[in-house]
Amino acid sequence: MPRKAARLIGVSLLGLAGVLVALSAAGLGFRAYRQHVAAETLAIRSPKGVQEGAFVEIGGIKQWIQIRGEDRDNPVLLFVHGGPGGSSWPMSSGWRPWEKHFTIVQWDQRGAGRTYGAAGDALAPTMTLERMTQDGVELVEYLRAHLQKDKIVLVGHSWGSFLGIHIVKQRPDLFYAYVGTGQVVGRATFEKSFELAITHLQELAQSAGNSEALTELAPIAARPLMNPQNRLVADRWSKALALPSIESFQLAGPIPPPFMPDFSLLDWYYWRKGMAFSARYLRGREGPMFKRDVASLGLAFPIPVIFIEGDADYNTPSEPAEQLFNQITAPHKEFVRMHGGGHFIPFDRPDEFLAELVAHVRPLTDN
Repeated sequence: MPRKAARLIGVSLLGLAGVLVALSAAGLGFRAYRQHVAAETLAIRSPKGVQEGAFVEIGGIKQWIQIRGEDRDNPVLLFVHGGPGGSSWPMSSGWRPWEKHFTIVQWDQRGAGRTYGAAGDALAPTMTLERMTQDGVELVEYLRAHLQKDKIVLVGHSWGSFLGIHIVKQRPDLFYAYVGTGQVVGRATFEKSFELAITHLQELAQSAGNSEALTELAPIAARPLMNPQNRLVADRWSKALALPSIESFQLAGPIPPPFMPDFSLLDWYYWRKGMAFSARYLRGREGPMFKRDVASLGLAFPIPVIFIEGDADYNTPSEPAEQLFNQITAPHKEFVRMHGGGHFIPFDRPDEFLAELVAHVRPLTDN
């Protein structure tokens, strides 16, 4: 290659590298600006407010919690996130109005978010329902002392509803009430979800005029058993017909996760990796949600129980949750339906969800 041509190529490559560096710097600068604006928007400035984020020693490891609220005298609400491993605080900017009524605690569970980032894969042997239930109890004991409260409210979402109901069953004396949303009851939840998925696939196949899919799905629809063969057929047509899945939802509050204050690129990495790590031990046919049943804990609850369920939730359908609800006994219980609500109602309909919390849960904390 002539020397002049080689020099021109070298100059071009250096120019391209310079452009890429400049674009990266501009992108990072824009992100820093958006995070600054978001921090101002979300800042709590009331005299009795609380705005904290810290690692706390729970279960022998450092676990991350965030505490926010406008008035320390308000009742404490612990939100137990789903996933498993789906740390909720990057998606929670829509909860700013909640902080006028409750002190909101978010917890990166064992194997999730910053807690995963601090400990990594060394957590693998401890990723059990029993250990995480005890983590929850220890966290509530810490919150009682730190925030000077006798009791708190626990809201569990999806996997967090399964874990949360185990926590309140173990130590009901620590809680004003249990609130489940996207409530998982055990295998029955996923069997109903599979049945609804097959029905949805048939509708998609009918719309697409896909006779092959209709032929293969028909015997499963007649008897929707979640056996390996049926799951293989469902998985095939879910991809071919583009059936929406829980992974296809892109959740964000008014402030998207990349622009949330104090949420670094490394946090983003651990957020994503923590979900994959937790799923390995807690999801699927060998995970506790599929192999255990909430009813086995006993149907008598000594504290109020509230279920807030979307009637269009196809990931954790409300029917099994309602069947459980009808069987349990509690000093006070309510089943609240949100019309048209899907699996993520605390995030995509936060104002409506708050209205239900204020109407049905907040009064229970006055006793």
